[in-house]
Amino acid sequence: MMAADRNLLGVPPSLSAEVVGSFAYLTVRDRLPTILTKVIDTIHRNKNKFFEEYGEEGIQAEKQTISLLSKMRNELQTDKPVLALTDCLQDTESWNQYLQRHQVEGDEESVSWFKSPWLYVECYMYRRIQEALWLNPPISDYDVFNEGKTQSFFESQQAVMALCTYLEEVKKNMEEISKNQLFEQFNKLLQVSLWGNKCDLSISAGQDNSQKTSPIDSLDSLQPLILVDDSNMVWSTLTSMQRPGQPEKITAGRVDIVLDNAGFELVTDLILADFLVSSGLVREVHFHGKSFPWFVSDVTAYDFQWTIRQTMAANHRWMSKSGVQWQRYVKEGVWSYHDHPFWTLPHEFCDMATDAPDLYATLKAADLVLFKGDLNYRKLTGDRDWDHTVSFDTALRGFGPAPLCSLRTLKANVQVGLQPGQGEKLTSQNPDWMTSGKYAVIQFGSPKDQI
Repeated sequence: MMAADRNLLGVPPSLSAEVVGSFAYLTVRDRLPTILTKVIDTIHRNKNKFFEEYGEEGIQAEKQTISLLSKMRNELQTDKPVLALTDCLQDTESWNQYLQRHQVEGDEESVSWFKSPWLYVECYMYRRIQEALWLNPPISDYDVFNEGKTQSFFESQQAVMALCTYLEEVKKNMEEISKNQLFEQFNKLLQVSLWGNKCDLSISAGQDNSQKTSPIDSLDSLQPLILVDDSNMVWSTLTSMQRPGQPEKITAGRVDIVLDNAGFELVTDLILADFLVSSGLVREVHFHGKSFPWFVSDVTAYDFQWTIRQTMAANHRWMSKSGVQWQRYVKEGVWSYHDHPFWTLPHEFCDMATDAPDLYATLKAADLVLFKGDLNYRKLTGDRDWDHTVSFDTALRGFGPAPLCSLRTLKANVQVGLQPGQGEKLTSQNPDWMTSGKYAVIQFGSPKDQI
């Protein structure tokens, strides 16, 4: 346990790989080296491409990048101390200050791969991958995870077509449907976006994790697996954006979606965002992604634009129609994509107001913020060993720029906001319930300063 944790009265320690046999331990021991090995293999497989594009310089960059990554893999597997970054990028100083803070509170030896908070070292590994590339132009901008993200999208085509067809049907009947029916459709597409989060390549260590069938048909059977379902509160937040005295469909609302995975999950997020705008529930949607490749399958600006282009180009009537509409939303500013260095730092979100006040102010301007996926949940709750019955608001530790909701399938052993006995019952039925991706939450939190 780091000194930083011990000094926080009443706040449980961060999860770390120190506990042999824990999910954090198995992740650092097995999954992270596997991901690094795949990254090294991907770079090596593409050396001919680098040679064609950059000549001998490309081959040298490939060798040096692989050398740095192999060195990191060895540091990880032998529990060496975490090292400062040397690449002088926009966020380098923030990373190194974070490391220094922990070294002051503990000692250099204690800030190592297995002894440090799991959230920190996992984020650090992806940042070190980026460093290895950045230090070796001309391949600095190469996305080592692009192949997997692309494959995930194309292997999910049938499911994407089914969703776009379903959305077209919903939009066609939008004028006639009652508010209750609108709520029903909203609920369905919120759950589609929720279960889209199962498609996470960092959890499968890059193995195929695409969606082969339409999730719409599975929603009823998946319903009992949602452990916390605050969709009514999300709906209330959305509908309270309605301006009094104006027609029901006119709103002034803005929803922000903090994205997780590219591929099928991103499509489910775009489908939900399209529904929110076309139904008149919201005026605009801001998407927040990563500024460089992260956690194997996370969305970057390139992935966001590429997905819309591919959807437009699809040889399927409703899929291409959806893509054209999404492009129009972007062009008209109804949808916008944003990234910020804070999303790729190891900080928990309760630090955002202090460490990234500009981003906090941006989120404050939203009427509702949807946080997709497991890593966002870990950062919302500080990735700490909370009791399962602790409230979500308590675990947020003051983070609340706007009403927010976590849409998350469980893939890490932190979960709050459960009923007394619910966690124990799940453990007796299914010991790995927190890490299997089988269960999910739609968990709402509201800032105290908002009335």
